[in-house]
Amino acid sequence: MVRRACCENMGLKKGPWTPHEDHILISYINQFGHSNWRALPKHAGLLRCGKSCRLRWNNYLRPDIKRGHFSTQEEETIIQMHQIVGNRHIPPTLILLNSIS
Repeated sequence: MVRRACCENMGLKKGPWTPHEDHILISYINQFGHSNWRALPKHAGLLRCGKSCRLRWNNYLRPDIKRGHFSTQEEETIIQMHQIVGNRHIPPTLILLNSIS
């Protein structure tokens, strides 16, 4: 079973998000949560696809996203981890274990 592309021939808006759309998305998620990203745009009244809403929320609008510069301690941790591991991928659980000890 193959899904149809979410915005294919449906007249959905593409391109930059407006502040008004951001406000609608934030208000909807604060009130109802985000359990079903495919249905969210229709229920919220947005002319976007679910993937676009999910990416906008996770990458820009989520309140727990830290913006700005790294603290000195964070910078030192990054440098220390890079000296130990280099550019290899580290599983997140390993990072947590190393930061605890």
